[in-house]
Parts: sequence; C-alpha cells; structure tokens
Amino acid sequence: MNQGELIINYAVAQVAKVMLPAAAVGLIALVILWPHLRTEDLRFRIGFAAIKSNVDGDPNLLNPRYVGTDEDNQPYAVTADIAKKLDGEGMDVRIGLELPKADITLKDGTWLVLTAENGIYARRNKTLDLSGAVNLFHDSGYEFRTDKAQVDLARGVAEGDRPVRGQGPFGTLNAEGFRLLNKGRTIVFTGKSKMILKPGAEVPK
Repeated sequence: MNQGELIINYAVAQVAKVMLPAAAVGLIALVILWPHLRTEDLRFRIGFAAIKSNVDGDPNLLNPRYVGTDEDNQPYAVTADIAKKLDGEGMDVRIGLELPKADITLKDGTWLVLTAENGIYARRNKTLDLSGAVNLFHDSGYEFRTDKAQVDLARGVAEGDRPVRGQGPFGTLNAEGFRLLNKGRTIVFTGKSKMILKPGAEVPK
C-alpha cells in the first residue's frame, strides 16, 4: 500500500467517524417519531424543520408544529422552538416544549394566542400545560399574563391559579386566578380581583 492510499483511507475513516453518529441519531429520531407520523388520528399532524441532539444524545425537534382540531372541528396549532419527547408512545406521548405557542381559531374567525417559556403537550388529551411568563392574547385587544396555565385545546378552555394581570380596551385588571371558557368568549377571574376602568370604557361581560 503506497502513501496515497494511506491518505485516502485515513480521510475515509475520518468522514465515517462524523457521518455514522449523525446517521444513528437520524435513525433513533425516526423510530421515536414514527408513532406520531402514523394516521391514527387524521385530525392530528406533526411537522418539524430539523433534528438536533441534546447533551444526553437524545434527538430534539427544531421548530415543531402540531396541528389538530377541537370538538367543534375548528383548527388549532401548537408550535415551539424545540420539542423533546418526555414519555409515552403513540397517542399517549407527552412532549416537552421550549417557547411554545398555541393558536386557536374561533368559529367567528377571531383567534386566541397563548405563549410561554415552557410547555408540555399531551397528544391524547389535547392538553397543554404552560409555565413561565404565560401570555394570553385575544384579537379583540385583551391581553393577560400569569405564571402557569392549563389549556384544554379540544374544549377551548384554560385555567390558572396563579396571580394574573390583564389589560384591554376596558382598562387594567389584577386577580388571583382565572378561567377561560368558550375559547375566550368568557373569562372568569377568581379570588381577590381589582379592576381599573378607563374613562368611558364598558365593563367587559
């Protein structure tokens, strides 16, 4: 074997060291994602932009998008910067999300958006547990902020028992908790609540 052959063999070996682990990560991710890609629920789809390994070697999804429909057959979408499988398989999978965002469309064409620092999406129950800087915004101009919230995407309801601060066309509001019903058409504030109305503003019903 001459020197040229040795150099070529060395180069091939170096490339293999890089490519084989990457291929292994891709295969592991495919095995994990396959249950989500099957058509067990035709109203649920998942998409993602790329796969990235974390420090533990487990595959994460970059920019995932989960799309489904609620009880009224209205669409909703859950997106995030990063998603990681926590536990469960198939329809029972739970997915951890970084910087999640939930977009909910109402029958009248209006929409509701929820964002947070972290979240956990449960596929079977269609629930989303949000934590850290939770923000709820309705396109009618209402915005509320709290630390934690539980969202039932199928029923279009949400609730939280942490202090909540809100603002809107009516003014500002502080309360000890909240319940969102009918996809944001009704918001009930719980515990001690304080509202400051803008001059001439109507009290929200």
